[in-house]
Amino acid sequence: MSLKDRIHRKEITLGSWITLGHPAIGEIMAGIGFDWLTIDLEHSAITLGECQQLIQVIELRGCVPLVRVGENDPTVIKRVMDAGAHGVIVPMVNSRADAEQAVKSVKYPPAGFRGVGYGRAQGYGLHFEAYRDWNARDTLVVVQIEHIRAVEQMAEILTVPGVDAFIVGPYDLSASLGIPGEFSRPEFLRAMEQIRTTMGDFPGVAPGFHAVQPSPDDAVKKLEEGYRFLAYSLDTLILGGTLQRDLRTIGRGKWKPLPPVKGGTR
Repeated sequence: MSLKDRIHRKEITLGSWITLGHPAIGEIMAGIGFDWLTIDLEHSAITLGECQQLIQVIELRGCVPLVRVGENDPTVIKRVMDAGAHGVIVPMVNSRADAEQAVKSVKYPPAGFRGVGYGRAQGYGLHFEAYRDWNARDTLVVVQIEHIRAVEQMAEILTVPGVDAFIVGPYDLSASLGIPGEFSRPEFLRAMEQIRTTMGDFPGVAPGFHAVQPSPDDAVKKLEEGYRFLAYSLDTLILGGTLQRDLRTIGRGKWKPLPPVKGGTR
């Protein structure tokens, strides 16, 4: 069963975020048990070539590779789809027109306007017909709700045919309110409540949230709130957070840890 089928059956799916370009990262994380992994081309130094390598290793490990593109640009989306991505997560979708462009950038005519090329996805030209049919049936379009304008236009965004899921980006959403990272502020809580209210009117679109901090309790709370397309943290925070926790535990013995890094340098 494809990830798209599972989403439309209202199953919970769990993924994570990759910001480090080495294929071993994708291989390790894909082997853990995530349903999907997102390669981040918006906030990372990952190149398109590294992205394709990550797609390959994630797919080989039986996990679904998605790509968060840097912008809602048809050429950018076309290139990552030709590299073999099973779908895209599109940032800053703030209107119905934005959502329509994202869908049409993924799909071939008549559903979209994606140009035809022979890349890895099409078997380098040997399997175009099979890919064309798979593209129409199984590719995923996930829009990010990460600006207060998107919250205000959310009902219009989610009515666009071809939008399979949305995912809340809490940091950018709070930043759009002028309070970056202040998740307990009333204005942020009101926006989140508006999202939860609106998503209940669109059961066919999987509600998602990026639980950025590596906290299982926070992730479970989001599942309890009804989010079914859940991103759990990201590679760098999982690595850094685990080591930070473990060094603190070890430091309770005879070893004294160094002071924490300040401002990104020691």
